[in-house]
Amino acid sequence: MSGLILTLIIITSILLVLIVLVQNSKGGGLVSNFAATNQMMGVRKTTDFLEKATWGLAIALVVLCVAATATLSQPPVVTERSYFEENAPQMEMPQGVQTAEGMQEK
Repeated sequence: MSGLILTLIIITSILLVLIVLVQNSKGGGLVSNFAATNQMMGVRKTTDFLEKATWGLAIALVVLCVAATATLSQPPVVTERSYFEENAPQMEMPQGVQTAEGMQEK
């Protein structure tokens, strides 16, 4: 299930990048270069479609990310100690601290 959601996130992200690159903040963008598209749909309808597609893909991306967070498996919590932790030799703490002047007691 998480693989499907991650695939959808990647596809949605790529589509969102492409839609944003086609747009221009002042209108036109790459769409203005395609005269046939503008003549068939009209400039205003094309920009409305691109704006709605941008919002739709952005909302879909947020929903998919929340769904991925909810469905991805959590890493297991380790409650047991490892063999090396249990069998490590117990070291004694030093009684004093060695400095340049000599041994100092705590």
